Amino acid sequence: MKPNGPKVVALGGGHGLYASLSALRRVTDRLTAIVTVADDGGSSGRLRRELGVLPPGDLRMALAALCGDDVWGQTWRDVVQHRFRTQGDLRDHAVGNLLIVALWELLGAGAADAPGGSTVAGLDWVGRLLGAHGRVLPMAAVPMDIVAEVRGADPARPDEITHVKGQVACAKTPGTVLGVSLVPADPPACPEALAAVEDADWIVFGPGSWFTSVLPHLKVPALARALTATRARRAVALNLAPQPGETDDFSPQTHLEVLRAHAPDLSVDVVLADDGVVDDPAALDKAVQEIGGRLVLADVAADDGSPRHEPARLAQAFYKIFTD
Repeated sequence: MKPNGPKVVALGGGHGLYASLSALRRVTDRLTAIVTVADDGGSSGRLRRELGVLPPGDLRMALAALCGDDVWGQTWRDVVQHRFRTQGDLRDHAVGNLLIVALWELLGAGAADAPGGSTVAGLDWVGRLLGAHGRVLPMAAVPMDIVAEVRGADPARPDEITHVKGQVACAKTPGTVLGVSLVPADPPACPEALAAVEDADWIVFGPGSWFTSVLPHLKVPALARALTATRARRAVALNLAPQPGETDDFSPQTHLEVLRAHAPDLSVDVVLADDGVVDDPAALDKAVQEIGGRLVLADVAADDGSPRHEPARLAQAFYKIFTD
C-alpha cells in the first residue's frame, strides 16, 4: 500500500467489487467503495423485506475485502463473512449483515426522524471495527429494484422482449439482457458518494456482474451526472469470462458497447483486460479507442483456471495504470 496514494473510488458489488477492492487496498490508502444496493435474495433480501433497510450483503463483502492481511483483519473478515448453518431462522444469515443492520437500528437509520448520514455512520463503525483500509458507501440512500429488458425470457418466445424485475431474477434470466433500469427511477444518491466521486483522482468500474452490479450506478441520475462531470480519470476493469445468465456470449468489446449505451456521455481513460482471455486484441483496442481510452493488457487472472482475478497481479496492474 502506498501512503498518500491516489484517491480511488471503486464501483460495483458482490464478488467483482471484492476482487477490485482486495487489489486496490494494496495500491492506495485513500480508497472508497460505492456499492450497488439492489439485492433482493438470500440473507440481504430477507433483512430488506423484514426491516425495510438497505440490503447489507454487498456492503458487507466490500468491508470484508478492505480488511488487512494481519491477524486482526483476517479474523474479522472471516467473522463478518460467516454464515449460520442451521435449519432455524438464522439459516444462511451472514454475521456481517446482522452486525450492519444492528448498528443501523441503534443509530436510527431508516427512521423518519433519523439523523442525517446514520446509514453511512453505521458502515463507518463497522469499518473501524474491522480495521478496513478504506470506506464503504451505498450508491443510493434507499433500497431499489433492478428491472431488466430481456429478449427471450420465455424460451418458447425467443424474440419477445419483456421486463424482468429483481436482481436475482435478472441475474438468472434465460434470455438476453438488453439493458437495465431502476425502481424508483430517480433514487436519492448517497451524498457522501457524490462527494467522493467529485474528489477522486481515479474512478474504477468493474469487474463484476455487468448489468446487476456495475451498470446500476449509471442509472442513479445524480450519481451518473457526478461520474460524467468529475475531473477524475476513469478505468474499466473487464471480467475474465461472461457472467452466466447476464452476459452469455458477450465479447470484451460488447461489455464496452453496453456501457456506452447506458452512459453515452461517459468517457473512459483506460480499459484493463487479461491478456489470456482476449481473443481479438485489435477489435478490443478499436472499441476502447471509440470511448476515448487506451487498452492495457496484463496477466491478472488466478493460476487455478477459474474466472477470478488474482489480487496481487490486479494490484500491480492498477499501480502501473495509476502511475503512468
